[in-house]
Amino acid sequence: MNALTKYWFLEGFDLFKKLEKSSLMQMCELLEMEYFDRGKTIELHNRGKKSIYFLKKGAVKIADRTNNTAKFIVKKGNLFGERSLYDKEAAAEEMAITLEDSIICHIESNQMETLMEKHNSLKNGILKLYGIRIKKLERRLQDLIYKDSATRIKEFIIDYIHEFGEKKNDRFVAKNLLSHKEIANLTNTSRQTVSNILSNLRKERLIDYGSGHISLLKI
Repeated sequence: MNALTKYWFLEGFDLFKKLEKSSLMQMCELLEMEYFDRGKTIELHNRGKKSIYFLKKGAVKIADRTNNTAKFIVKKGNLFGERSLYDKEAAAEEMAITLEDSIICHIESNQMETLMEKHNSLKNGILKLYGIRIKKLERRLQDLIYKDSATRIKEFIIDYIHEFGEKKNDRFVAKNLLSHKEIANLTNTSRQTVSNILSNLRKERLIDYGSGHISLLKI
């Protein structure tokens, strides 16, 4: 894949907006681009080789390697695998699974660390993103203590639609990428509870959903 194609790939990432074109082109020389079909597993820690991944198209689930439990979802225009820069042992316990057909570029962690030392905006941007993800995990722990299962599921669904969807007429619409089991994992509830709560939210005309999309009706 030529450097100009990779440059197009990275242009849409907020993380690189402060980099000069010459620096971005230099980074493009180090990137590898791949296409992944839906349901493909990406090993984040493969035989000691660790990489940082940039998601141009699609969506990816980060899951625990031992039990396939979902930890969080990555949408296009974001990166994943950055944990290998800060917590290498914990990073080895994670894997990524594509939730839809995806286009991904990746760069080895040691090469990324070199670039981060040269460009503070890159270093600060990745550190900020890592901090946001840590805060999300902390919030889930707090929610588990202070909120009941119905509230956790309802708030997760609303947040998910806002993050992954877009406004269409009088509603927000997002692709329905998660199974009830995955929502249960992400909210520390059971699959049956998720099914019941989603059914109640539909009856209350707060959401609507089908096999392909989920909508927030009351913005």
